[in-house]
Amino acid sequence: MAHHKSALKRIRQSEVRRLHNKYYARSTRNAIKKLRSTTEKPEAEELYAKVASMLDKLAKRNIIHDNKAANIKSSLNKHVNNL
Repeated sequence: MAHHKSALKRIRQSEVRRLHNKYYARSTRNAIKKLRSTTEKPEAEELYAKVASMLDKLAKRNIIHDNKAANIKSSLNKHVNNL
């Protein structure tokens, strides 16, 4: 266990951030699954805009890599266009 006050604070902050990041990453993954299972194009287009925004926010906050966000958005866009 850490002995310095600053190290103990850093551990507390890291845990809070980890849980925060986990929540947003999980909710985005659930939205992606919902979009992939959608079969109606109008509904998928509406959902795609929300999911793309969520992915951009995750990338901006360094929860996922920028390229990963771009790759996921690309594959989802292909899925929506093929409906």
